[in-house]
Amino acid sequence: MTLTQWFIFILIIQVVHGLGTWKLYVKAGKQAWEAFIPVYNAIVLMKIINRPWWWTILLFLPIVNLIMFPVIWVETARSFGKNTTLDTILAIVTLGFYNYYLNYVATDLNYIENRSLEPRTSAGDWVSSILFAIVAATIVHTYIIQPFTIPTSSLEKTLLIGDFLFVSKLNYGPRIPQTTLALPMVHDSIPKTKLKSYIADDNLETKDQSLKNKTLLPYLRLPGFQDIERNDIVVFNWPVDTVTDFFNTPDRNHWKPVDKKSNYVKRCVGLPGDSLEVRDGYVFINGKQNELPDRAKLQFSYLVQPKTHQFNPKELADRYGITDRFGIINDQNTYMFMSITDEAVEQFKNHPNVASITPIKEEQGVRDPRIFPQDPNYNWNNDFFGPLYIPEAGKTIDLNVDVLPLYKRVITEYEGNTLQVKGSKIYVNGEATTSYTFKQDYYWMMGDNRHNSQDARAWGFVPFDHVVGKPVFIWMSWDQYGKPRWDRFFTTVGGSGKPVSYLIPALIVIAGLFGFNTYRKRKKAKA
Repeated sequence: MTLTQWFIFILIIQVVHGLGTWKLYVKAGKQAWEAFIPVYNAIVLMKIINRPWWWTILLFLPIVNLIMFPVIWVETARSFGKNTTLDTILAIVTLGFYNYYLNYVATDLNYIENRSLEPRTSAGDWVSSILFAIVAATIVHTYIIQPFTIPTSSLEKTLLIGDFLFVSKLNYGPRIPQTTLALPMVHDSIPKTKLKSYIADDNLETKDQSLKNKTLLPYLRLPGFQDIERNDIVVFNWPVDTVTDFFNTPDRNHWKPVDKKSNYVKRCVGLPGDSLEVRDGYVFINGKQNELPDRAKLQFSYLVQPKTHQFNPKELADRYGITDRFGIINDQNTYMFMSITDEAVEQFKNHPNVASITPIKEEQGVRDPRIFPQDPNYNWNNDFFGPLYIPEAGKTIDLNVDVLPLYKRVITEYEGNTLQVKGSKIYVNGEATTSYTFKQDYYWMMGDNRHNSQDARAWGFVPFDHVVGKPVFIWMSWDQYGKPRWDRFFTTVGGSGKPVSYLIPALIVIAGLFGFNTYRKRKKAKA
């Protein structure tokens, strides 16, 4: 639904609420009209049920409100003496319409102005604590900071497989969830099952007419305190999400709501308005080679010929930091190493068992059909790519059949236009055009592991509405052998120089808080 449609829907809900509760407002000493005024009626209701006014905010937060609405229905009934288990069940299963019964039919109602908010049973106390924890965690997870695990080696040396991150949503601005009917704190599927965690029609042919998709919100983002900067590491929703065909980009998206597309993490090397080119594996922006932060280490693939025996993976990891996969590829015992840094190559070539090291690079002008824009007129590959312009909101480009393959997905999939090509003429939304003005900013995301990264070279631009947040902190890390990397615990993702672990200070603070809390509880018990 559009924002206007949502506004009308909310007004209808206010009328439904008013009709079902106005007598209860009067019985609680309020005016009948107060039950009908949007937002204000919720503030008044919080006073009636003896809850803080800021609970009103929670009613308007998507996902969080799915938990809060049943709580409010139950609390309303209890404020008028309906405390039995049956009352609680009826309030929930009728989706709050039990209030209509209380409002028009029930004759034994008595408003309890200063009712006790303490749970009457241990089970009630347990449920109350669980609900509070879920609400708090959902707010943090959805709008403030989200945990994330590194599954691949595309940013190896900066972020390692087995790193557990905290991703800040405040830096670039938290998005309001598009899916309003979803389980809290899970992504696109329920853990340990193949069931979706949200309600929406994913069928590309029927999604626009589906009633399920009428519950989806349009894109909304709260203000952040910084823009995406070049070389920032960014978590985003994979624009061409299709787990059925991971390496071959489809012409159309396997449709999902944006906020339920798979999460990816890459380095932003190209900003809106940039001209980007890849030469021999190195990124050039506006004609100048991109300089990476000192913590970032580019990696490339190599063929390594041993002199006698096979290589020991643990030795290579310990001595040279070679952690990505490698293996023998022919009868001559030649190894293919997927990823080695320049510094490691310089050291590794002096290994007594190394006869030769040869870089694996694709030739300029040789087309790789898997590479964006998957068009025969663009002879691009992983090592030689571009140049191409990265779209910037409000900027206009000349549009013709030659450049159309670069921006077709932007025009149709990300900006919602219809597109037709008739001969050499291009029609956008049914009108012939020779130019196009972009509606939002786009970014170019790549891995530092240049030959072992599924990144923008395969699927193109990342729209800003797909940006999730900025990784800021590594709170835990485990290597491929299941051992903790203690030096990476409680380290920052950004910054320069060798990462510093704040594990010991963190443990001291946690121990101090635990001790203080224990002391306070004992002092309260004695009082």
